[in-house]
This record gives sequence, C-alpha cells and structure tokens, in this order.
Amino acid sequence: AVVIMEVLHLYPIMFLNATAALANVDPTMTEAARNLGASRWRTFWTVTLPLIRPGLFAGGTIVFIWSFTELGTPLVFDYRQTLPVQIYDGLKELNTSPGIYAMVFLMLSSSIALYAMGRLLFGRGASAMAARGTAATVQKASGPTTVLIWAVFGFVTALAALPHAGVVLLALASQWSGTILPQAYTTEHLRAVFQDPQSWRSIVNSLQYSGLACLLDIGLGLAIAYLVVRMRVRGAWLLDSLAMLPLAVPGLVMASGYVLMFMAGWQEQARSALAQMGLVGVGEWVSRQSPANDPVMLLVAAYGVRRLPYMVRSVAAGLEQTSETLEEAARNLGAGRMTTLLRVTLPLIAANLLAGAVLTFSFAMLEVSDSLILAQNPQYYPITKLIFTQSGPGTENFAAAMGCFAMLLLAGTLVLANLLLGKKLGAMFRV
Repeated sequence: AVVIMEVLHLYPIMFLNATAALANVDPTMTEAARNLGASRWRTFWTVTLPLIRPGLFAGGTIVFIWSFTELGTPLVFDYRQTLPVQIYDGLKELNTSPGIYAMVFLMLSSSIALYAMGRLLFGRGASAMAARGTAATVQKASGPTTVLIWAVFGFVTALAALPHAGVVLLALASQWSGTILPQAYTTEHLRAVFQDPQSWRSIVNSLQYSGLACLLDIGLGLAIAYLVVRMRVRGAWLLDSLAMLPLAVPGLVMASGYVLMFMAGWQEQARSALAQMGLVGVGEWVSRQSPANDPVMLLVAAYGVRRLPYMVRSVAAGLEQTSETLEEAARNLGAGRMTTLLRVTLPLIAANLLAGAVLTFSFAMLEVSDSLILAQNPQYYPITKLIFTQSGPGTENFAAAMGCFAMLLLAGTLVLANLLLGKKLGAMFRV
C-alpha cells in the first residue's frame, strides 16, 4: 500500500521532467532517423530516449529521494519498518542512542551520493544537441490508438484520483460502514474546520510559517539566480549546486539535526554568547526557540531551505530567457544596477518569480517531515501535524475535512504555476 501510494503521489514529477525533456529534443534528429528507414520504435529507443535520459534521471532521482525519506505515508498506514519511521520513533522518545545518529547519517549520505551522481553524469550539458530546428511534426493518432491511450492513462489517472475521492467522501460522510459509498452525508465536518479553535489556529500557523519561508526564499532565490546567471561570478556552478542541494537533503534529516542540536544544549550556548555581546534580549528569545517550546524560527528555516531550489530554478529560468539588451540599455541611460533590477529585470521575470513563490508557499504549507518532528507543542501545530494527530479512529472525518482544504490549496497553486511556466514547470524538479 505504501509503494502504491508513493507511485500515485510522485509520478507527476516524472511526467513534468519527461515533458520538459521532450520539449527540448531537436525534432530534426528524430526526423532524420525516420528518413533513414528507422521504425518508430527504433527511433524512440536509439534517438529520443538517450536524448531525454537526463530529464528522466533527474526526475527519478527526486522520486527516489522523496520516497526513500517519506515519513507521513508509512505513519498513516502504521507501517514502521522503514528508516524514516525508525528515526521518527527514536526522536519522539528522545532516544539519544548512537543508532539514531547512524540512521540519520545513512539517510543523508545516501541521498547526497545519489544527487552528486546525478549532477556528475547529467548535470551539465549532457546529451547536448545542436541548435534546435523547426517545431516537431505532430502526428495525429488513429481512432483505435486514441481509444487505447485514453483507456490506459485514464485508468492511471483514475487510480491516482481514487484516494482524493476517498478523502472527500470521508469528509462528507456522516455514516459510512461496510458499504462502497457513505450511507449518509453532511457538511458538519467541513464547517468544523473553521469552527474548531485548534484547527483554525493550525491553518493560521501554517500560513504564517509558509509566508515567512516564501519571503525568505524570494530574497535568497533572486540573489542566487542573479549571481549565477547575470553576474557570472567565479565558481557560479558551485553556488548553483549548493542552492539545489536541499533537494537531496531530506526534511527528516534536517528536522532531526535541529532536534539533536537542541538536545545538545545549543540554545543555551547561544544565549550565553549573545549575553556576553550585550544582546541579552536576543539571547533570551533564542533560548526559547526549541521544538518543545517555540518552534517558529526552526519551522520557517526548515521550510525555507527545503523549498529554496524551486525559487532558484524558476528565477534562473526567467533570467536565462530574458535578453540582457534591455538591462544594458537602462544601464547606458544612467540607471544603477539596483534601479535596473527593480525597474526592468523584475517586471520581465515577474511570471517566473510568481510561479516560484506559489510553489514554495504551497509545498511549505503541506510539508510533513519537518512539521511532525519540529512542532511538538500543540499551540504551534501546522495543518499537516494536526491532520496526522486527528487521523485516528473517531476523528478521521475531521482529518479528511482538513485534507480537502489542503488538496484544494495544492491543486490550485499547481494549476496556477503550470499556467505561468507551462512545460518549464518540470525544471523546478531537476537535479
């Protein structure tokens, strides 16, 4: 069940990467193979597939790391024989045995090793092609082929939508036992989401954490992308790689590091150091920041770092597609670098900036691993932590109602980002 849910959850990432990779294939190469007598299948296996392999490998890397470090799905199914769940149980029990440290190190090293391999093999200029030719020839499928395509992929889409339909039905069910569909329906659970003080507080908390993380990512992502694309500083490839590294650092590892750091008394050491510098008030505020007390700073930092790659890739794509001639013209007319950035560059990449902000905000709203581990005080629960705590017998309808609003949020943001970026949305998940 866990494997099936991961497949249905993550195959859109492979789809986005494959779509972006296919859009970048020079159509003249496939047409040349067909003109030389290669069949459709031979052309695909010997020309198209090698050219899109970097995109497929990038998507596969993200899917593997994501599922390898997935915490929420095994917990909901109460399947505890996975490495993330073992780490979660150990941290929840404040277990400081070396085994927890070893498991965290194993997960981190495995993820980074796979990411590094992807960067080394396919990160820069792999399968580079000559200049793109004319647009690819679109061939219309025959009637029977069209029916077969819709039958196969319609079935896959129906399977992927089935859990969502189940959540919606559970949120609307007032009585459901032993039947395929609920015996009676109600909107009481949906109304309770906004009437219950704890659920409303969790929504506000998530909005606060995600909004602050999004602002942090906008500033950092814009600065990093501008330095890499426009300034071309020495070692820009290393800066770009470091900015993308959070894709390979699981949220569970990051949250575990924060917890272990605070168990070692880091905040007290920081308070003492700040007090010696005369910053007593700041030191007292820092000393209150901990998963068990006030995790706001930790959650904002974790959300921001985890989603920074999406903002960097989105802004970098916008800068690469925007001609520098307009910026050079502004500089020639006496505008400073900052004025040119604010008056010329930012308006030109506004769509990319908005798409990155939308994805950053929405994925931060629904972050699971960091939320489950770092938010230990009910007063600071984000929406994902509250859904998990309410997913047991007797409260599953309420959890499903909150899940409906989470699904609507993510679906709406993905549709908006796709409209803004189109096929380039797959670049958000590249290695």
